[in-house]
Amino acid sequence: MARPFIVKAKRVVAWGVGPVLTVLAVLITVTVGWRPVVGAKSRPLTDRHFERTPERLARGKYLVEGVASCFDCHAEIPNGLKPGVAPEFSKKGAGRVVINEGGFVLAAPNITPDIETGGGSWSDDQFARAIREGIGHDGRTLFPMMPYQQFRNFSDEDVASIVVYIRSLDPVYKVLPKRQIPFPLSRLINNAPEPLRGPVNVDLPDPIARGRYLTKVGNCEYCHTPTDKMERPLPGMQFAGGKQVDPEFPAVSANITPDATGISYYDEGLFIRTLRTGHVGARALNPPMPWWNFRNMTDDDLKAIFAYLRTVKPVHHRVDNSESASRCKRCNGSHGAGADNASM
Repeated sequence: MARPFIVKAKRVVAWGVGPVLTVLAVLITVTVGWRPVVGAKSRPLTDRHFERTPERLARGKYLVEGVASCFDCHAEIPNGLKPGVAPEFSKKGAGRVVINEGGFVLAAPNITPDIETGGGSWSDDQFARAIREGIGHDGRTLFPMMPYQQFRNFSDEDVASIVVYIRSLDPVYKVLPKRQIPFPLSRLINNAPEPLRGPVNVDLPDPIARGRYLTKVGNCEYCHTPTDKMERPLPGMQFAGGKQVDPEFPAVSANITPDATGISYYDEGLFIRTLRTGHVGARALNPPMPWWNFRNMTDDDLKAIFAYLRTVKPVHHRVDNSESASRCKRCNGSHGAGADNASM
């Protein structure tokens, strides 16, 4: 359940900017079409205003500092990330540089209410369109490390709450470098945005439905599903783990399906303790699994996520980061206990 945006950025840097551009191009689009030439799809801005209420302020804080994990990108992390240790965030909302390599420069923007360097002059709909549709306040296409393709699942009320909370942050004056995205990637990202042209109302009739909603906006499937060389999810391997999502940490993501090789031995209590403490017993969870954000969620929401994960298809795929990496014929990757999956 790790965050995809910083992870994608780090992988670009680790692989080298030049060789990875072609791969990223294929990731963003299989058929280029006219969007790289004529620009991204976008809708006109509206004058809608999100009323600031105590309920929205509380809900927005809960989402931003919980399942949405906004400060993982839009803040500084002075002490970095360490297994089993919750990071400390500073200058919340002020953003930071996430890529600066070979002419490729990307920064998560300053979204605090600072008028000069932040989002103090942005309208509510500019915020909402950026969060869910990938179009910045100035009309530019946001780089897809911003997970707007997952955040589009946020309900209208939840996105309103997020905007209300972001506007309550302390203004921080922080100048960030102008982005530089190499060609042709700079044009190909125009294929990613997809406008929302109607209301987004979310029906959550039971805990399983709520858990499914939370895993969608929390990007859980991205890191816990192995992919092919073009970063497309492998069919039948949803939530089966085995994906190295951050080159700074050699560990791969866990199988969190209800298979015997996954988390079938978890109960609600263990699941909640794991996301509250960053440990499974004595074993520390590895970054970038953002347990430090999920620990801010209520027991009921964590129980809902667990209930939903209990309904996904069990996938037999042994992943063990305590063992030496070996080739896995099941996911075509290399990870601890990979060879044990040879005959599956």
